[in-house]
Amino acid sequence: MLPAALSLLLGIFACSTSVILIKESRLDPVLLSSFRLLVAAAILAPWFFRAYRRHRAAFGPRGLLRAVAPGLVLALHFVTWVVGARGTLAVNASLIVNMIPLAMPFWLFFVAGERVTAPELAGTALGLLGLGVLASEDLRGAGGAGDLICFGSMLLCALYMALGRRNRDIPALLLYVVPLYAVAGLVCLLLGVPRLLEPGSVPLRELGYVLGLALVPTIVGHSLINRAMKHFRGGVVSVCNLGQFVFAGINAWLVFGEVPRARFWPAAALVVAGAVVTLRGAARGLEAPVSEA
Repeated sequence: MLPAALSLLLGIFACSTSVILIKESRLDPVLLSSFRLLVAAAILAPWFFRAYRRHRAAFGPRGLLRAVAPGLVLALHFVTWVVGARGTLAVNASLIVNMIPLAMPFWLFFVAGERVTAPELAGTALGLLGLGVLASEDLRGAGGAGDLICFGSMLLCALYMALGRRNRDIPALLLYVVPLYAVAGLVCLLLGVPRLLEPGSVPLRELGYVLGLALVPTIVGHSLINRAMKHFRGGVVSVCNLGQFVFAGINAWLVFGEVPRARFWPAAALVVAGAVVTLRGAARGLEAPVSEA
């Protein structure tokens, strides 16, 4: 169990580097999102084709179409995540974008008809109260809109995950995530064509950030967190994943000298408490995740 716990911790740390790399990069948000997703899809492609050969009879070409709807939503999530992360403190962005456990029950209600329970309502209320504390300057118009954009990005991320729930019967995880990354990356690329045609739109220094985003948070981080789902309940992984803001805060302090504002701490306590209440209430209904090939 210790190796699995260390693997989960490493995955959470890897994902937490996303906000640092995004804030360091100066590339257009649409292009950065596109290149990150397409590079990740290209790196994972050999394993995708191996899984496809193994499961061709059960999956088939039509299975690729099942990544289209969630891929469109994922593209919007990545673009808004870049914009939001650059508009607020790294620790704020990381906390807000990982509030997914609080929003997921409501998306599952609309997408899959799953009932929202009283603990889920109470947990979401706590989380929204924490968001209100955290984004109080945004709400008063005294600061940037970064916190609120990150909240919108989190809702999009939760929606794409809820849509993905309908694809749980796909026989291997790579058969879903690689087409998902490819669709989302191509959507962003199409949106970014006008900017891509501008001279000097992709400085050479940006290639390092693109590769870093594709390898560390996207491939290493998400892969380790998905692998942790084999050893821990989904609710445990979701709550632990909220801990990304701790690593993001430490890294942002070391790299940018960012110090969280005083209101961050009560807000973080409310968000984490809300996630715990939500997931404890839903614990008995959690289902086993799709296994990874």
